[in-house]
Amino acid sequence: MVAAAGGKLETARAEALNALCREYWYPLYAYIRRSGNGPEEAKDLTQSFLLHLLEKGVFGMADRERGRFRTFLLANLKNFLIDQNRRSVAAKRGGGQIFEPLEKESGEERYRFEPLDSESPDLIYDRGWAKTVLQRAVARLREESALTKHGPGFDALKGYVWGERSGVSCAELGRELGISEEAAKKTVQRMRRRFGELLRQQIAETVSTPTELEEELRYLASLLK
Repeated sequence: MVAAAGGKLETARAEALNALCREYWYPLYAYIRRSGNGPEEAKDLTQSFLLHLLEKGVFGMADRERGRFRTFLLANLKNFLIDQNRRSVAAKRGGGQIFEPLEKESGEERYRFEPLDSESPDLIYDRGWAKTVLQRAVARLREESALTKHGPGFDALKGYVWGERSGVSCAELGRELGISEEAAKKTVQRMRRRFGELLRQQIAETVSTPTELEEELRYLASLLK
């Protein structure tokens, strides 16, 4: 996806850029908010930064051989913020373009669930990235499950994947889904295994080497404890 965003094929480039912006906007917004900016300022800065990426062809400099996309994106955001001041951002308002909302919910609705302590902007950004990666993996798992007989029971099964229902027995799950306890166990095991595969795929798209993949997986787990 990053390679396509930086490429010269216009259609693929536009689609990839659109997907990247929609998937990574919130970690950027959370970083800017935690850096001391208000909601409207953070919204302007986030959208102006994304426009900057598109206009300046920054994604063309992203190289899978140069490390993690997560750190590449944050480094560019920090440089962008250094070069900006609130007056120019407010005047520019995204270069005169009208932005469509990146998500149905606003960044502030999500940001209010962030810790109120003195965690650094970098940590808030990383946690937002981790949640985004997990949400993408769950969304893909949901799409796959919709094509199976277990699609209608996905929300009940998802709790076992996330660990939210670790105290609920598979026998009870089986009763909810109308299947045997043994079938429930096998279904949970299969979903956990597939979720792990999808999660690895998500992270593998943004790192350079197998070693970095394992490091990112461990770091993601530490962020969500």
